[in-house]
Amino acid sequence: MDVISAVGAAIRTAFDMFWDVLWPLVLGFGLSGIVQALVSHKTMAKLLGDDSPRSLSLATLFGVASSSCSYAAVALARSIFRKGASFVSAMVFEIASTNLVIELGVILIVLLGWQFAASEFLGGIVMVILLALIFRVTLTPRLVSLAREHAERDAVGRMEGHATMDMSVQGGSFLSRLLSGRGFTSISHLFVMDWASVWVDVAGGFLIAGALAAWVPESFWQHLFLSGNPTLAKIEGPLVGPLVAIISFVCSVGNVPLAAVLWRGGISFGGVVSFIFADLIVLPVLDIYRRYYGGRVMLYIFATFYVTMAAAGYIVEIVFGALGIIPSNRAVGIITHGPSWNYTSILNIVALVVAAILLVRFLRTGGPAMLRMMSKPETSGEHDHQAIAMDRSIP
Repeated sequence: MDVISAVGAAIRTAFDMFWDVLWPLVLGFGLSGIVQALVSHKTMAKLLGDDSPRSLSLATLFGVASSSCSYAAVALARSIFRKGASFVSAMVFEIASTNLVIELGVILIVLLGWQFAASEFLGGIVMVILLALIFRVTLTPRLVSLAREHAERDAVGRMEGHATMDMSVQGGSFLSRLLSGRGFTSISHLFVMDWASVWVDVAGGFLIAGALAAWVPESFWQHLFLSGNPTLAKIEGPLVGPLVAIISFVCSVGNVPLAAVLWRGGISFGGVVSFIFADLIVLPVLDIYRRYYGGRVMLYIFATFYVTMAAAGYIVEIVFGALGIIPSNRAVGIITHGPSWNYTSILNIVALVVAAILLVRFLRTGGPAMLRMMSKPETSGEHDHQAIAMDRSIP
């Protein structure tokens, strides 16, 4: 295979995978925008001030209702920690924000199957519980003090502005807020800005997955993941999965297409789960932890997150194996067959129309000004989304 043909095959495979999950992406970000538009960030820090089961449960729910962008999740966790939230609650929020969000589940169902979506939900809950227990035993007041001391130094990461924007609509019933002009504006802004925050990772994930699927022979993956020995494969998978994720540099929903390639190549079910969880310990995010909290706390976060991710992978493997619902088919249809004119194509066209409507609303209601603020540091002041955009919304 010459270079041009190889590159063409990689791009074609990447596009095929993207086309298969386009409508789930639009649906997931749309639903996420609706939830975020109705949940305010202003009271989060007040409600997450301790490590009680209630606070950790609320941290999980707030995470579910937030953007799936790993960088935004990390920045917002630092923000609420600075405003009084406990360190444990902030970390639990991160886990939920990147692993229990709507768009991740929808994409997993379409690309890999419902079992993987269910495994992420169960594994995410397991991670929250395990992390809380590990923190209770190992997290010292000295580490928390170091983390808070560094957090107050205004180090800049990524998506600082996006993390601190409160775009929720207040006042009135759920339905009245949802159907109001302000609600429509808020949803459109959240939809476009969530896309803007993750598109690099999504595009990178598909391109890397396309290249791996097209260029790397299956025999390589089978040897790497010990697929010839199912028992060893189940032991190795959850340990290796996060390590592969760390060097992939891909965060957020962008690691789902990579997970599909790894599953096709022979990694264990639990290995896929731990791989998807590991977007919070990829190298760029670890560097942000270092800037936010210092090197010592960064290493602590890495160690505790890695242990809980691997443990969650093992637990999910055991539970799903006992229930007999681990998929036996490793074929990823879109990789082997490509797109065709079917219900997926029709849904994609509908999704593109909906996305276009939201984009027009975004452009007509001050969206570009908000977009320019996405990467500005939190110290530039709280970004008043209502003042810039809501007052310009069309009734």
